[in-house]
Amino acid sequence: MSRRCTLTGKQVQFGHNVSHSNRKTNRRFQANIQKVSLVSDALGQAVPLRVSTRALRTVQKKGGLDAFLLTTHDAKLPELALRLKRRIKKKLEASRPKAG
Repeated sequence: MSRRCTLTGKQVQFGHNVSHSNRKTNRRFQANIQKVSLVSDALGQAVPLRVSTRALRTVQKKGGLDAFLLTTHDAKLPELALRLKRRIKKKLEASRPKAG
């Protein structure tokens, strides 16, 4: 299982530790990934996800999982988040009354 955020795609980055003598040794910057269950109002259930803490703050700011996914552009979402977004859109369209 990779250390990658399900909602934003944030993952491990690489860089250097730089000593006082300016020696550079490789290091990894791990993303702070947490296992959480976020509630989707449209689906009416909790969705278990592996999310970075930064994404968790953004979801909270946007007003929940549904609002975050519906307002985020498709190009910025990873595949699993896109599938979840499609499920939410489908459920919302089905619950909307038909005009006519």
